Amino acid sequence: MEKILKNKNIIVTAGPTWVPIDKVRVITNIFGGTLGYIIAKTAWQMGAKVTLLMGPGRVDLQQPVEGFRVIKFKYFEEILKLIKREVASKKYNVIIHSAAIADYAPVFLEKGKIKSGEENLVIKLKPTVKIIDLIKKIDPAIFLVKFKLEVGLTKKQLIDVAYKSMIFSKADLVVANDFKNISTEHIAFIIDNNKNIIECKGKKIIAQKLLRKIAELL
Repeated sequence: MEKILKNKNIIVTAGPTWVPIDKVRVITNIFGGTLGYIIAKTAWQMGAKVTLLMGPGRVDLQQPVEGFRVIKFKYFEEILKLIKREVASKKYNVIIHSAAIADYAPVFLEKGKIKSGEENLVIKLKPTVKIIDLIKKIDPAIFLVKFKLEVGLTKKQLIDVAYKSMIFSKADLVVANDFKNISTEHIAFIIDNNKNIIECKGKKIIAQKLLRKIAELL
């Protein structure tokens, strides 16, 4: 594979995040981190120095990953601290933020275990910190790739929402996904600040086209 990212230092986030509701239970999401792992591996194959922040998904990383650094996390507070630390180091050229970050956390965390058998259990939630919106504040020079997932929108609606989201977060690219296309052929749209659109089908193709676009813009 052509080494178009040689000497570039890239951080990739991937997988779901957990937020605890008591000592033994968490709120999470269904995403497994496969695309993020493929992006990290492909970036390394293209010559980049890669750090992968991997949540508790379905990618088997029990064996040492040859070629790039992997830091595992589980909880929202862990990835928040990791991203703040790594981005503040100012050693990265690019951050590809594909992790499925928790949007809400309980207002009150049960210190022990919530008793079973409750007929009506209410857990009040509050918004979590928007990590994606912190990144350019910490390092304005870093190239930021945002991922945006929506459900049930038309192609035009998805692209419009993703583009506005990219501008709000001061990202350099956004990868727009509709949930219905993720588990099958995984169609995604890579959008830049001029609203140029690259349509991709399949996780490996998404990774390759995204990284080629990043190399072009760096």
